[in-house]
Amino acid sequence: MVKVHAAPGEVFDVGPLGDALANTKTGTLFKSESMEVIRLVLPAGKKIAQHKAPGELTVQCIEGRVQFTVIDKTVELTTGTMLYLMAAELHALSAVEDSSLLLFISLVKKLDSVQ
Repeated sequence: MVKVHAAPGEVFDVGPLGDALANTKTGTLFKSESMEVIRLVLPAGKKIAQHKAPGELTVQCIEGRVQFTVIDKTVELTTGTMLYLMAAELHALSAVEDSSLLLFISLVKKLDSVQ
């Protein structure tokens, strides 16, 4: 089960869910002013339509297999692989297998210019 909003300094498990994957829902592990970390759980066949995140992000595949469509190409994430996307980059995804992913989103706003 995903623990929502872990406290600073708290240790929590982000390893493969194994048999628990089918009964686990997507959930936020923690969120601060500068970042949000979500465990995304996708059953095989689940699709997430094209969208964008407010900040830079990384997606790490903990288990399973997911196809990402980004920058007019499709790439595949498998166990142990990671993908980086720039802020506001359009992307879509589709789970080829039951999968869990760690999604790290930067919430830091960049300054347009330095004074």
